[in-house]
Amino acid sequence: MARRSPSSAKVLAIVLAGGEGKRLMPLTADRAKPAVPFGGIYRLIDFALSNVVNSGYLQVVVLTQYKSHSLDTHVTKTWRMSTLLGNYVTTVPAQQRVGKTWYLGSADAIYQSLNLVHDARPDYIVVVGADHVYRMDFSQMVEQHIESGRGVTVAAIRQPISLANQFGVIEVDQADRTRIAAFLEKPEHPQGLPDSPGEVLASMGNYVFTAEALEEAVIRDHDLEGSKHDMGGDIVPAFVARGDAGVYDFKDNDVPGATERDRGYWRDVGTLDSYYEAHMDLVSIHPIFNLYNYEWPIYTQHTPWPPAKFVHGSGDRIGDALNSAVSPGVVVSGAHVYASVLSPLVRLHSYSSVQGSVLLDNVVVGRHAQIRRAIIDKNAVIPEGAQIGLDHDHDRERGFTVTDSGVVVIGKGQVVTP
Repeated sequence: MARRSPSSAKVLAIVLAGGEGKRLMPLTADRAKPAVPFGGIYRLIDFALSNVVNSGYLQVVVLTQYKSHSLDTHVTKTWRMSTLLGNYVTTVPAQQRVGKTWYLGSADAIYQSLNLVHDARPDYIVVVGADHVYRMDFSQMVEQHIESGRGVTVAAIRQPISLANQFGVIEVDQADRTRIAAFLEKPEHPQGLPDSPGEVLASMGNYVFTAEALEEAVIRDHDLEGSKHDMGGDIVPAFVARGDAGVYDFKDNDVPGATERDRGYWRDVGTLDSYYEAHMDLVSIHPIFNLYNYEWPIYTQHTPWPPAKFVHGSGDRIGDALNSAVSPGVVVSGAHVYASVLSPLVRLHSYSSVQGSVLLDNVVVGRHAQIRRAIIDKNAVIPEGAQIGLDHDHDRERGFTVTDSGVVVIGKGQVVTP
């Protein structure tokens, strides 16, 4: 296929959103990982979709599988494009088009969905995950990919070499630092980068493929005995083995409106602790990840909830929230909130206290209740005088999840005894 210029190239975006997210249990007990709420008013998938459409790519398919109802509902209600110019964001569940199996991995998801590629007839395909928090202009990566003439380009972020055993690590060619020489899965003793020996390039799970090359790769992989049918574990290494894989260094990505503090931010929120820490990044005085970048907005559904309200201001019955993100529909009634994220319709009653916590939609906190370093999923009712996060042994006895770092997690609608 002849190369197309970046301005004339036709690009299809595929968002892989079928993840189960076992390490995020109980938040994923009733929903797919990309549908997990984040930052008060968002879902995790909103970050991937916002990056894609802000990059100018308006033909997007979202491949879903695990407990996808809330994800499908959110995308259908929120991500509506004008069809006049052929733009769309559409969810596509596993359809068993090529056999009586569900998706066996991320590569198999694309293989089973090649009809979408044939219908769109793109020159290039952007493939992204749906469960990371970041901003990225994919058009800059697509431009590098087109200029390289390679089959795939992998987005990578610099990480300390001490953390290499947590990622898929990319080793670059010494002569051409945009070519991948090796792709190593969680190596113990990797080589540092030529220009920064204390760092490695970790795969971000975002790829740009030449369309023909991707189709050939997933067809070949489908019949390959022993393959796990995974993009990072099988497809990319096959490109690397034949010298047809490039790397895009995320540090070179220039997002409009980015500040020096949040430039290059990327967080894999695959665990409860990382999910919690990413929320704490939002509420620092100078946010480590800045939601208030209006030049590269994160889009989501806008609901008809009223503004947040803070009531009572006498004696020790004061409704306030400091260093916190407070969503529409929240009522803080004589309660104190500090360094927390309150999602829509949360209600806090008098003399209660919430510190360093994430409360999802419609959580109710009773009078005199105390909550510390907790994640509380939707519709939970914290009764009067209850204590969460002050005694971890007691929290475990009540059936709550307590993470390695001491964050207490209460599941969706879970009963909390006084």
